[in-house]
Amino acid sequence: MTDRGQPRAVIRTAVIGVGSMGRNHARVLKELPNSELVAVADTNLEAAEATAHRLGIHAYTNYIDLLEKERPGAVVIATPPTLHLSPALAVLQAGAHVLVEKPIAATLLDGEKLIAAAQAAGKLLMVGHIVRFNPAVQALKAHLHAGRLGRIFQIACRRVGPFPAPARDIGVVIDLAPHDLDLMCWLLESEPLSLQSQIAQRVHTDFEDLVVSLLRFPGGEIGSLEINWLTPTKVREVCVLGERGLMRVDDLTQDLYFYENARAENWPQSVGTGWPALQTIKGVAEGTMTRFALQRQEPLKAELAAFLSAIQSGGPAPVSGEDGLRALRLALQMLEQVKN
Repeated sequence: MTDRGQPRAVIRTAVIGVGSMGRNHARVLKELPNSELVAVADTNLEAAEATAHRLGIHAYTNYIDLLEKERPGAVVIATPPTLHLSPALAVLQAGAHVLVEKPIAATLLDGEKLIAAAQAAGKLLMVGHIVRFNPAVQALKAHLHAGRLGRIFQIACRRVGPFPAPARDIGVVIDLAPHDLDLMCWLLESEPLSLQSQIAQRVHTDFEDLVVSLLRFPGGEIGSLEINWLTPTKVREVCVLGERGLMRVDDLTQDLYFYENARAENWPQSVGTGWPALQTIKGVAEGTMTRFALQRQEPLKAELAAFLSAIQSGGPAPVSGEDGLRALRLALQMLEQVKN
């Protein structure tokens, strides 16, 4: 509802690219009350028609035809990164707002072209950094902003798991690192001063499948990043260490934990005295552990709802083109270090 109690206008939406992520975008856009999903486009006619039939919409193999015939007000680009630029430019030129899946583009130049085109068209350009919309990550951001941890010392992101199917046409750095690079910058509200990476290619025949990076931020915070397609169990974890304790997000279960540092003046009462040896093992400053009660929801639905809301309110994109370009630049910097 608007401030005057009138329902907001429904936005005609479409999706270009119906791989696994594009199909999810189409499903959610069909469900959202302020979205009227009208069509999907994909060069694979069978894939486009299968999605369209399931959702009761139109299918196209040519996105230009979709834009001319359906005239959507907002479009999601879920093609491979190397194919982001042309359809996104066409969407903007057609007068529609656009959400581009991360990474924003295959190259920095392409990303800059998208940002410039959106500004010239006066349309919203949003980049799909979905991790920001996990309820546990949103809660973590709120606690950090409120100073719950005090000074922040370290932020560690771990995004590991088995090799994805189907095989990717990019390596683990471009596929996954932008998630956590964007997350670190967003949580710390700054960009890293330095970045050092070690990258390896173990199983993937064409691209890197393991990366470990260290970052240093202007406030002295240290960032650590571990990503691979080699670990047999899937882990998505963000840990932020500060002077008052540790906050940990399990991205898969949408849980947020706070491991509080006990004050020195309260020890040993704060840790118990029943078994001194256990205190040595666990640490004399161990305090209370809290798991916050959170309202869980699908991050993709929250992301697309935020995109549509920004369009309707005329507000800025929740994840701007500049945000997406920064994450891509840092990921490419990782790869460049290995080449050099």
